Amino acid sequence: MSIASPALRLRTNSDQLLSRLLTPLLPKPILSWRLVQQVPRGLGTATLSDSDVPYRNQLKKEAKRRRAVKHLSNEETEKKDARLEKWELTVGIEVHAQLNTERKLFSRARTSIDAEPNSHVAVFDLAYPGTQPNFQKATLIPALRAAIAFNCTIQRRSRFDRKHYFYPDQPAGYQITQYYEPYAKNGSIILYDHDGIDPEDGHSVTIAIKQIQMEQDTAKTIQQDSVTLLDFNRVSHPLIEIITLPQIHSPQTAAACVKKIQATLQAVNAVTTGMEMGGLRADVNVSVRLRDCPGELAASSSYSGITGLGQRTEIKNLSSFKAVEDAIIAERDRQIEVLESGGVIEGETRGWTLGNTATTRLRGKEGEVDYRYMPDPDLAPIIISEELITHISDTLPELPDTSLKELVDDFKLTLKDAKTLISIDDGKRLAYFDQVLAGLVKALRAEEYQGTLEQCLRDPSITKADKVEYARLVANWAIHEYGSVTASSESASVTAEKRPIVLVHVLQYLVKKKITGQSAKKLFLLALETPGRPVGELIKEENLELKDIPRAEYLRMAQGLIDANQETAEKVRKGHQGKLMWFVGQMMKDGKGSIEAQRAKEVLEELLAVGSS
Repeated sequence: MSIASPALRLRTNSDQLLSRLLTPLLPKPILSWRLVQQVPRGLGTATLSDSDVPYRNQLKKEAKRRRAVKHLSNEETEKKDARLEKWELTVGIEVHAQLNTERKLFSRARTSIDAEPNSHVAVFDLAYPGTQPNFQKATLIPALRAAIAFNCTIQRRSRFDRKHYFYPDQPAGYQITQYYEPYAKNGSIILYDHDGIDPEDGHSVTIAIKQIQMEQDTAKTIQQDSVTLLDFNRVSHPLIEIITLPQIHSPQTAAACVKKIQATLQAVNAVTTGMEMGGLRADVNVSVRLRDCPGELAASSSYSGITGLGQRTEIKNLSSFKAVEDAIIAERDRQIEVLESGGVIEGETRGWTLGNTATTRLRGKEGEVDYRYMPDPDLAPIIISEELITHISDTLPELPDTSLKELVDDFKLTLKDAKTLISIDDGKRLAYFDQVLAGLVKALRAEEYQGTLEQCLRDPSITKADKVEYARLVANWAIHEYGSVTASSESASVTAEKRPIVLVHVLQYLVKKKITGQSAKKLFLLALETPGRPVGELIKEENLELKDIPRAEYLRMAQGLIDANQETAEKVRKGHQGKLMWFVGQMMKDGKGSIEAQRAKEVLEELLAVGSS
C-alpha cells in the first residue's frame, strides 16, 4: 500500500454514508452538509548518507547524538542552577485547535481565516435575541478523526454546556463547550526521542489525554492605538480542546508534545492550520514541588486523580513551540524563586510575550473560577453511532509515526529528511512528494504521459516497490530545490504547489539523462515562472538538452583544471574527497550545463589515481 492511499480513502463518495451515520438528536430540519476533502500530507528529503541504515538504528543514533549535544549545551546551566535537582516541574497542556470545516459550529455561516472582517457572520454568532444554535453535523467528522488518532474512547452520548463569563469577544455572555459530557475521553500520545523530548525522559514517554471536547471560538480582538476592534468572523468557529494530564516534567518535552499534537492533527486533516497561522494555541499549567519531600511537607494539590502536585498557574495563548518551552522555563524558575524565598504560589492566570524572560500576571483565581456551567437547553445530546466510529477509524489517514517509519524503512530516506517532509508546509509537502513520485513512475513508463497525478496515486499498477528507486531523488527535489525555487521567485511559489506535474516532467528528462542536474534546476524555475509552456519546448528554446560530449573532451577539461590547481589536486590524492567534488563543480560550471557530474567524477578519479568513494 502506498503512503498516500490511506489519505485517499475518504475521497470516496462517503458523504451519504456519513450523513446517515451521524445521528444527533437535533430539531428538524436536518440541514445538508458536505464532507471536507482529505488532503494528503507532506514529507522531507533523504540524503544518500545513512539512507540504508535501518530505522531503529537511525533512531538510536539520533538519540545518542541529542544526549551528547544536550549534555554539552546544558552542562554549565545545570551547574549554575542546582535547584533543579531539588525541585520537580510538572506540566499539563491544553491545546485549542480550529477544526477544518466549511461551516461554523452552530450556524450556517462559512468559516474563514483571512477574509474581510465581519464578512462571514450569522445572527446567532452576534447573539441576536431569539436566535438559537443549529449544530452543524459535518463539524463532528474532523473532531472524531482527531480523537481516534489520539486513541480516545468515543462517548456514544455527549452534550454541550454553557460556560458563563463576560468579555467583549463573547457576545452571548457565555461560551458553548462540553464540560460535563465531552465527546472523547481517556486518550494518549506517545512521544519518542526523535520527537525532541528531553533525553532524561529516555526513548519514549506516554502522556495521557484526559478528554477532548468540542467548543466554539470567540471573536478576534484587534487593538489599534486606544481603540479595540472586534472581528466576528471567528465567533463559533469549531474548536476542539485537547486536555492532557499533568505528566510532563520537562519544558523540552512539553514543546515536543504540542508539536506532535499539531503534526497528528494535520496528518488526519482535522485542523485548518498550525500554530504559525493562528489555527492552534496552547495553554500550559505549571507547578513545582520538592523532590523526595516528607509526607507532612509534600505538595497537596491534585488533578484528575494525580495527587501531590504543587499550586499551579496557567499561562494562556502560547502561539509557538518556542513560546511553550520558554514560558514554562520562565514560570518554573519564578515559582522556585518564590518558594525558596518563603513565599506562596497563587493560583492565577499569567501571560507570556516571546522574547521576554518572565511571565506576567493577568488575573487571579480565588479557588476555582465559578463559570456557572449548565447544560445548554437549546441543544439536544449528540448520539454517535458505532457504525460511524468504525467508518472513521477504518478510513483514518496514516499517522506521523507510521509515515516516518515507512519513509525510512521502505523508501530509504534519512530520518532527518523524513521528518522534514512530514512537518513542512502543514503536511502539504508530503502530499507534493507523493504526487510527484507516483507521477514520475507513470511518466517513465511511456513517452507520452497520460492522466492526472490523482489518478496515478490511485493506480494499483504503481506499487511501493516501483517508487523506491526514485524516492530519494524526488524527496531531495521536494525539499531542497522546491524550497530554493519558491524562495527566489514569487510567481514560481504560486505555481509550484498547484502544479506538481511540472517537477514530474523535469525529473523525467533528468532520469532519462536528456538534461544535467544543473540544467534541471534552471528548467524547473523557468517552467514554474512560465506556466503552460511545455517542458520539452523550454529545453529546446533554452538550449538545455544534454549534448553527447566525447570522453576526450572530458579528459581535456579535467587535465586542464588539474594542471591549473596542483595544490588542490595533491590534497585529493591524499584523500580529501571534498576537493574532488570541487573539481567536479568546476567542470560543470565550465561546461555550462552540458557536463554530467558522474562522468566528470570518474574521469577525475582516473587522472588523479584515486579510488571511488
